[in-house]
Amino acid sequence: MRVYRIVAWAAIFAVPTAVAGIYGMNFDFMPELHWKFGYPAVILVIVTICLLLYRGFKRNHWL
Repeated sequence: MRVYRIVAWAAIFAVPTAVAGIYGMNFDFMPELHWKFGYPAVILVIVTICLLLYRGFKRNHWL
């Protein structure tokens, strides 16, 4: 049962890590970079995905 918890938390932390990795590449052709609400929208998407993962893992008794 403990391994499920480690896997669940790793999956939740993988989302912001992947997005930060994409933004860390310094692309110039990402549309949200030139949009006023680009970064808040990306942060909102990250938080939403993490909350959905948390809820799903909690529902399946992994957390």
